[in-house]
Amino acid sequence: MRTLTLAVALLAAAAPLAAQAGHQHDDPDQAAPGGGTLPAGWHAHPDHADANLAGLRMASMAPGWHVTTGPAVILWRAEDAATGEYTVSATIHQTRAPMHPEAYGVFIGGNGLDSAPEYFYFLVRGDGKYMVRHHASNGEVHTLVDWTESPAVHKQDEQGRASNTLAVEAGVRGVRYLINGTQVGEFPQIRAQGQVGVRVNHNLDVHVSEFAVTRR
Repeated sequence: MRTLTLAVALLAAAAPLAAQAGHQHDDPDQAAPGGGTLPAGWHAHPDHADANLAGLRMASMAPGWHVTTGPAVILWRAEDAATGEYTVSATIHQTRAPMHPEAYGVFIGGNGLDSAPEYFYFLVRGDGKYMVRHHASNGEVHTLVDWTESPAVHKQDEQGRASNTLAVEAGVRGVRYLINGTQVGEFPQIRAQGQVGVRVNHNLDVHVSEFAVTRR
């Protein structure tokens, strides 16, 4: 199952390439203590083939799940695959400030996630910015919306804490991106069908209190 129409493929090809999917800093991954296991039904794939998933900690913690990275990863459950008209949303709480602005959010249109992942991802970070990118199955990363400041993003406070709800509405009319209920972008060309899930960049501590896929 392919996620791209020809129009989107051309758009992605014209966009600048990023060397890394999530961060551009030189600080190494800091392994999360007690990592290496996932709650039942969840899967993970790191940005880099040499990353050690033992440095990732994800635990069920009502309400939701607590995630500490380690390596930058995407996280998903097979039951959340979505086609046709759907909305994916997540409320994610950054619990402390990272060394550099690091991002978290959701992804859609995922295919081949265990081996050669392809997906679109939509992230925010503590400095009040968001971005949208496409991760191709060959490992290339295409920037559709580069880091952009928006008043819709809740910035981190003095303790490094921030909470944001991200949503993507997908269907035959393309996709719409919303932050805390405010639309910040729209791509009529994108037809994103496949796996959806959560993305957390490296060296972050976040709590995912709500994650939902609504099929319309």
